[in-house]
Amino acid sequence: MKRGRAASPRPRGSGGGPRCLRRSAGPGLGGAGRERTSAGRWGTAMAAKSPADGTPRRPVLSVSARKIKDNAADWHNLMMKWERLNDNGFTTANKIVNIKISEQFQDNKLEIACDNSATETEKPALKYNKELDNCCAALLETLKHMTKIQLKMEKLTLTAKAICDLEAFHHGAGNCTAPFFHTWPTSYFYEVSLKLSEMYKKELQLKQTIVQEIAHSADQDLMMVYLSSWLYQPYIENSSKLLLEAMLLETGHRPC
Repeated sequence: MKRGRAASPRPRGSGGGPRCLRRSAGPGLGGAGRERTSAGRWGTAMAAKSPADGTPRRPVLSVSARKIKDNAADWHNLMMKWERLNDNGFTTANKIVNIKISEQFQDNKLEIACDNSATETEKPALKYNKELDNCCAALLETLKHMTKIQLKMEKLTLTAKAICDLEAFHHGAGNCTAPFFHTWPTSYFYEVSLKLSEMYKKELQLKQTIVQEIAHSADQDLMMVYLSSWLYQPYIENSSKLLLEAMLLETGHRPC
């Protein structure tokens, strides 16, 4: 008997869904072009542009600080893309499981009919299921995109490690330097990146196993385990969202 369909993907967070964060822009020329004035009014125009009257400018970030801020935005965007792919992959995996269960139900009916038939001596040949093949190809394509995302996460972690090494070279390993933004030392950005990267690396390995086995399993209970494991991502801890939001808050992508 066909089992009920698996649970629908978990709802996204409130607020209309997350938006992509922009990378920080490089130092540019501020303000609009100067208007042409007569030679006698240059002194008045210059005096009107005193620092006290102008709007306060943002502090100019160092190259390392700007790179760390860009990395934080990249982490947010990659994790958001991963979640979209995870939802798409779950939908595809759910179709695969339903097709497998339907095939098993049809095969059981044919076996019963063959057993009751006196003239039938051979079992019916297995039929090629094009829909199942297309779903498997789609799930494999989703896995490839998730693999690319995980590799980009590893590159972000290596970049954070390189910035830490650069700061240690400039200031010495034992010297305590001022934080780039608010309170985080440079090494903490690398520690957070490494922890997030390890979570997604283990989760990707689990998804590789699911893709390899889900279409070949005949155990319905095991297929349901594959489905729930894909959806709920056991290796990505709940603290990952907290770490990301803390990093975005520290680098100024979130308002204090």
